[in-house]
Amino acid sequence: MTTTSSLHNGILFVRLAGDLVGPPDTAPLVQAVNEYLGAAVTSCAIDLSDVRYINSTGIGVLVSLLTKFRTRGGEMVLINPADHPRKLLALTKLNNIFTIAADEAAARHQLTPAAL
Repeated sequence: MTTTSSLHNGILFVRLAGDLVGPPDTAPLVQAVNEYLGAAVTSCAIDLSDVRYINSTGIGVLVSLLTKFRTRGGEMVLINPADHPRKLLALTKLNNIFTIAADEAAARHQLTPAAL
């Protein structure tokens, strides 16, 4: 799993690639988010377009991160989940809980009111 993160106009963008299946794969994601949460960032977009596989631990981490942002009055958006993550989100009905954006521009548009 590779994780890259950047901050643009108060929105944390995290891009994941590989498999999101638990430690140690989830640790860089949680670390990146926690680092920016300390800087009072309340909006996040996580790009799942290059995530091949995700299991229940990976889903649990995403739910945990969503909770962190929402308890701070913010929001988290998932960007273009690949086939397997999209199917798992639908199977668990978490696609009704997470906001899913088609691309980074759509995520930015959805999160801009929360970032202001």
